Amino acid sequence: MDIFIQQIINGLVLGSIYALVALGYTMVYGILGLINFAHGEVVMLGALTAYSTITGLLGLGVPLPVAALAGLAVAALLCMAVGYTVERIAYRPLRGAPRLAPLITAIGVSIVLQNGAMMVWGRNYHAFPNLVPERQYDVFGATITLLQVLTVLLAALTMAGLMLLVLRTKLGRAMRATAENPAIAQLMGVDVNRIVSLTFVLGSALAALAGLMVSANYSIAHYYMGFILGLKAFTAAVLGGIGNLAGAMVGGILLGLIESLGAGYIGDLTGGFFGSNYQDVFAFFVLIAVLVFRPSGLVGEKVAERA
Repeated sequence: MDIFIQQIINGLVLGSIYALVALGYTMVYGILGLINFAHGEVVMLGALTAYSTITGLLGLGVPLPVAALAGLAVAALLCMAVGYTVERIAYRPLRGAPRLAPLITAIGVSIVLQNGAMMVWGRNYHAFPNLVPERQYDVFGATITLLQVLTVLLAALTMAGLMLLVLRTKLGRAMRATAENPAIAQLMGVDVNRIVSLTFVLGSALAALAGLMVSANYSIAHYYMGFILGLKAFTAAVLGGIGNLAGAMVGGILLGLIESLGAGYIGDLTGGFFGSNYQDVFAFFVLIAVLVFRPSGLVGEKVAERA
C-alpha cells in the first residue's frame, strides 16, 4: 500500500506539470485549430532561462527565494516574448492556409528553438539548484517532499486562476467568442489578432512555470527536455479533450497517474521483463487508445465544423 500511495503522489506531481503544459496546447487549438508543436520547446526555454538566472544571482550572493522569484519572472517574460514572436511571424501569415502548412511550420519552429537553445546552453545537462528546503513528510508510509507539495498547490492555484480568467473576465469572454467563431467575434468588436496573441502569451507564461517546476523536481535542465514533455502534454490534452480547458487539466492529472502507476508496477506485471525505464510508452498507448475509442477525449464534445 505504501508503494501504491507513493506512486499516486508521484503521479499527481507529474500530472500537475503535464496539465500546465497541456493548457497551452488546448488554448491555441481551441482558438485557431492549430497544434503548436513548438510549445514543448517554450517549456525548455523557460527551464534553461530560469536555471541561468537563478545560478547567476546565487553567484552574486542574492538570497535563494529572491533568486527563484527572479528566475521565474525572467523565464516568463522571455517565454511570453517568444510565444508572441512565433505567433506573429510564423503562424499569423498562415492563418488562412491549408492546415498542413501551419503544422509543418510548428515542427520547423520547434527545431529552430531546440537548436538555438543548444547553441546557447550547450549539449550538457545542467544541475538545477534546490529551490526549497529538503523537507519530507510521511503520508501513510509514503514520502512527499515540500517541493512536491508546493508544485501541486502552485499548479492548482494557477489552473484555478486561468479558469476564472476565461470564465469571469472580459478578456475571457473575448477568448471564448473568438474560439466559437472568429468572424462573428470580429463583427462584434473583438480584436481577433490581439486575442490570439494574448492566448499565445498566456500559454507561454504557463510553459515557463511548468519548465521551472519540472527542472526543480528532477534537478536537471537540458536543451532536449521539451520534446518528450511536449508530446506527453499533447497526449494529455487529447486525453481530456483538446480545446477544452477542464479537459486539459483532467487529462494531465490522469496521464501523470497512469504513467507513474505503470512505471511502479510494470516490472511486477511482466515478471521483470520490462522496467520503469519503459514508462514513456504508457503516454503513447493512451494516445492511441483515445484516438481509437474516443477521439473527442474524456471531457471534449463533438462539435460541428465551422462554416
